[in-house]
Amino acid sequence: MRYRYAVEADAPALAGLFAANHHDALTEEQRAGQGFVQGAFGAETLRGMARDRELLVADAGQGRIAGLLALSVARDMGDPPAAVLGLLHAQDGLDWQGRPLGGVPWLLYGPVVVDAAFRGHGVARGLFGTALDAAVGRAELLVAFIEAGNAPSWKVHVDAFGMTPLGEYVVAGRTYTAVAVAVPAAP
Repeated sequence: MRYRYAVEADAPALAGLFAANHHDALTEEQRAGQGFVQGAFGAETLRGMARDRELLVADAGQGRIAGLLALSVARDMGDPPAAVLGLLHAQDGLDWQGRPLGGVPWLLYGPVVVDAAFRGHGVARGLFGTALDAAVGRAELLVAFIEAGNAPSWKVHVDAFGMTPLGEYVVAGRTYTAVAVAVPAAP
């Protein structure tokens, strides 16, 4: 597996991967078993994110994308999804080691999606490590949000990867937990 920044030509494959794992495309049972992603990420949006070096991919070769992970500056998003906007509004009430999140340089981690055929093979962990490496010198933290009820995402990010819960916030009646992990110091 090769981990790299996405290029514009990856956009159609990324859009397909995202659409297949979107909250609204899955049954309640599927969401409970595999997790889900949210937001509107069509090919044009993903092409722009690739151009801006905001997407990491797990490249399985032969044109097959095994996974994707967005890594961006949330405050610089032109039209952030409601959950990201909620996180930005909540950040001064969320605590990272005694400091409000709003006072710590951070990058938004996610969404992250792994193709069903590659789950359980370390792809998410590879993307996580690549994101940490990509954030060195750019931020102190990677911050994600997990919607209440997305137990698979919690299991991966908090239980397996060690991300720290910072607190909850609510957007349009939906509850999210912000989670964070420290970025390694630059060598």
